[in-house]
Formats: sequence, C-alpha cells, structure tokens
Amino acid sequence: MLLHLQTWPEVETYLKRSTAIIVPIGSTEQHGPTGLIGTDAICGEAVGRKLGEVTGTLVAPTIAVGMAQHHLGFPGSMTLRPSTLIAVVKDNVESLARHGFTHFYFVNGHGGNVAPFSAAFSELYAESSLARPGNRPPIRCKLRNWYESAKVKAISRELYGDSEGSHATPSEVALTWAVYPQAVRKAKMEPEVAPRGEFTDAADYRRNFPDGRIGSNPNLASIEAGQRLWDAAVADLAEDLKAFVKLAAG
Repeated sequence: MLLHLQTWPEVETYLKRSTAIIVPIGSTEQHGPTGLIGTDAICGEAVGRKLGEVTGTLVAPTIAVGMAQHHLGFPGSMTLRPSTLIAVVKDNVESLARHGFTHFYFVNGHGGNVAPFSAAFSELYAESSLARPGNRPPIRCKLRNWYESAKVKAISRELYGDSEGSHATPSEVALTWAVYPQAVRKAKMEPEVAPRGEFTDAADYRRNFPDGRIGSNPNLASIEAGQRLWDAAVADLAEDLKAFVKLAAG
C-alpha cells in the first residue's frame, strides 16, 4: 500500500488499525561503469514496497536523494548536506506524526545516510523529551540497511565472496536488474576487482577510485541473483518490522 496512491479517508481508516509506516530511503549517485545512478533509491524502494505488501503496512514516498557529497566527482550524482537531510527526515516524520503515525521503519539503501538519520532520530527524541507531557504519543524510529540483513549477507558471501566490496557491489547492482531487467549492462573493468581504501571529499574519492567502484566486481551480478537477494531482504525485514511494531505498540 503506497501512501501517495491512497486518499485521505483511506489513510484515516488505516490509522484505526495501525500507526506504523515504512519509509524507503536511498541516494542518487554514481555506481560504477554499469550501476544505475538511482541504485540505492531503487533498492530501498523495491525492498520497502514489497515489505509493505507482505506485512500490510503503508509505505511512504521514497527519500531518493541522500548524503552523498563524496560522489559529486561523477556526473549525475546529487547530494543533500547532512544538516539538510536531518531536516528532511524530521519534517517527514513530524508531518506524519501529526496525523497519528507513531512508529517509522526506514528501509535504507545507502551507507552515507546512516549518520544523518541517527542524528535526526536523536533530534526527534530530544524534542519529544522536552515537550509538555501528554501532547502526543511517543515517536519511535528504526533504520535498517537492506544489504545488512543476515540472509542477504549469506547470499552475497556465497555468490561473490571478497568481490562484493562496499560500493557498486554486485548485490545491489543485481537487485536493480531484478527490478529493471532492461537495465542490464556489462563493461570491461580494470582491475576486475576494484581497490579498497578510504576517502574524504569528492575529489579525493575520484582520485582514489577513478571508475567509482570500491572493492567490488559488479560484472558478477545477475537478474537471478537479484531476485534471490530481494526476496531474502524482504523475508528478514518482515520479521524485524513485526517485532518493532509489536514492541512499539506495547
């Protein structure tokens, strides 16, 4: 169930049975020579929407631009400043909380979002703590990276081993191909498995990782693997979401 495809009376009816909502989040940034620029948002949205289907939970619009300043050396990449992203998260949550939503389950596809989201949650909890008691029900937020679920990690180890890497990974590329089979593409990459290392700003990233990959070989990706990873992420997160909603309702 997608929030933007509901009417306000339908949302009002939904809130009588549940105050939980899934919020997919990602990023719009380069993903190597063959990965789609929207990879992180596509993955977060695909997992989040299917998670909503299997659990009967409403799904909010995807937050598709995240904190990705280090990718700005590559054309097409976009970013929000950390402070801007924190404000975006707070405004989204507070808008929905006004209507009675109380627990927010964020399905994340981008590692750079983790720190800003943690800060946003802290800001929300601080405002709740400082508010006059009884003004509104407490807000609870949870962030889960689809690519870190136990089943997903087991499949990526089985299929890719050390070639999974940490950016433009075959796992995330495969999942985008399962969603958009027409996007499949291969390219010769040198070296076959990209180097690893650290980075600071966009220029440093481009200098250290000239084709955009970090430690990965996305040519190992396949549609079939993407479907396996998609299903595995949804299965893991469905159990986690159910536990979160039960805890938040208790």
